[in-house]
Amino acid sequence: MATSDPYSDVNSAAVDNGEEVKVHVFSSSTELLEKLHENWNSAKEQPCPAMYSSVYGGIILDPAMMVIPIDDHMVHRGHGVFDTAILLDGHLYELDVHLERFLRSASKAKISSPFSRSTLRTILIQLAAASKCRNGTLRYWLSAGPGNFLLSPAGCPKSAFYAVVIKENILQCKQGVKVITSTIPMKQPLFATMKNVNYLPNVLSIMEAEEKGAFASIWVDDDGYIAEGPNVNVAFITHDKELIMPFFDKILSGCTALRLLELAPKLVEQGLLKSVRTGNLTVEEAKGAAEMMYIGSTLPVLPIIMWDDKPIGDGKVGELTMALSDLVWDDMVAGPETQRFSVPY
Repeated sequence: MATSDPYSDVNSAAVDNGEEVKVHVFSSSTELLEKLHENWNSAKEQPCPAMYSSVYGGIILDPAMMVIPIDDHMVHRGHGVFDTAILLDGHLYELDVHLERFLRSASKAKISSPFSRSTLRTILIQLAAASKCRNGTLRYWLSAGPGNFLLSPAGCPKSAFYAVVIKENILQCKQGVKVITSTIPMKQPLFATMKNVNYLPNVLSIMEAEEKGAFASIWVDDDGYIAEGPNVNVAFITHDKELIMPFFDKILSGCTALRLLELAPKLVEQGLLKSVRTGNLTVEEAKGAAEMMYIGSTLPVLPIIMWDDKPIGDGKVGELTMALSDLVWDDMVAGPETQRFSVPY
């Protein structure tokens, strides 16, 4: 029977049953490729229609070849950065904003790009076109590159750029979720403000939430102020109808969050909101908010109705939260050309 996991047979062989396991040695690259294709052909659907690799020097359409070298320092030392752009109805949303943050992250991580900004942009656009995917995410990474297994990247002759298109249905979120306060220590500001691949705290944080029946979690900084979610920003609406987001000095400056701050004054003009600002919020102040939401590229706004088993406001999806969601969603599906780039398929 077909399975969505192309490596299910390999995984099942890893079960320790007390018997001696004889590991197969692939005698040739041809035999290995046949096995890779056999595994991928058993999958119900290929979720990644195209990948780019600067190591290969081109776009890959064969899923069996969508790999990166094991001696890449991003793999064994976590020396890499990444970013994501949304692909919605054949348009890349906020590609340039995400690309600028990507290069800022690379600079903080002391990784030089093998290409200019304009070349990176061209590669991403051509990759999206080659994928023929109209809805999903375009994710890309910059690493210190392959070379050796040492700690220092000095032995890596050249940095590496990878990108992949992932099929995904991007839908406006309208149902509220539950969250918890994370007990996992958050990253220090140097690492939290760059989008790097060291996501173990983020992974443990969301696993902790899922184990407690919640969607995700909230980080609180060492000073007791609200920070962010595992991979999203968080915002609040007070009972005085103020939209408040935490300062970005200790957390990642989310592109969607920044765009929402640009769009939200429209609700002030309509008299729906009193003001829009960034600021510090204690846990007590935040839990006493009228409405609460996550903000992120794939959401773009997700209502939060319960925190640590206590309701936010009346425990229902807030009207202002959805009004803000509508602003961002309209921007994503019908916004100006400065925000949406039409992919030349």
